[in-house]
Amino acid sequence: MGQAATASMTVDAEILVPAATVQLVRFDMARPADNLLRDDKRYWLDLCLTPRPQNARACYRDHWSPHRFERIGKVFLLPPGETMQARSDGVSSQASILCHLQPEALRDGCGEALQWTDSRLQASLDIRDASVRSLLLRLATEARHPGFASQLLAELIIGQLSIELLRYCARVSEAPSGSGLAAWRLRRIDERLSEVAAAPTLSELAALCRVSVRQLTRGFRQSRGCSLGEHVANDRVERAKRMLLGDESVKAVAYSLGFSSPSSFCFAFRRSTGVTPREFRQRAPRLAA
Repeated sequence: MGQAATASMTVDAEILVPAATVQLVRFDMARPADNLLRDDKRYWLDLCLTPRPQNARACYRDHWSPHRFERIGKVFLLPPGETMQARSDGVSSQASILCHLQPEALRDGCGEALQWTDSRLQASLDIRDASVRSLLLRLATEARHPGFASQLLAELIIGQLSIELLRYCARVSEAPSGSGLAAWRLRRIDERLSEVAAAPTLSELAALCRVSVRQLTRGFRQSRGCSLGEHVANDRVERAKRMLLGDESVKAVAYSLGFSSPSSFCFAFRRSTGVTPREFRQRAPRLAA
């Protein structure tokens, strides 16, 4: 396993089981990142528990042009033997739950190793699957606070996680080609969501992309593997996390993000992260310091 030296890594907790190594880690980046990630023997699964560094992006060097970089989402999966060049802008700290899976954990229906097509490689950089995310968060909790039969529970969670990842890859293979949104349309959506304003309507985004609402919603799901509504909700939570690291009150954050009330914001935030905004703010120094 390798990572370039633009970031230092601290392991805060660890679970070792035959199928995987699970680590709760912190990365401290003193300068904009330009790292080479590779694990010759295992899958590298990463769920970022804090906001990703600004403009996090990656290139599969052995398959893509050196100028092709795709966005890194909340969860990514690096296949064994593949080299990922990961870049970001600015300096930051982040916390992640890492799960290094043995290759035997991810076999297709015939028991063969997964074939990593271009579409699967791109989809691996932004795994928007609620089940995968929930299981990784469960592993993070178990790593922080191991209880009775912790290793056995971790093995069971990892088994379920492997199945969900296989299902995700199967859905990528079954998706009809050429039916997603063009890259410039996806960029316009991301640019609009990055603005400090209330969440956009479907009609507004459709107008920005010059397509109908139906074409927008269908194409977005094909491109990103989740509904546009889920994407907007997740984006608002990520923006909320960044704002909660500052001095604004929870009430001010709620209204600036377009929520009708602080209580509706707290409900949405807890449903997505498992903690309240206040709890996240209290824990953030331990995650990002």
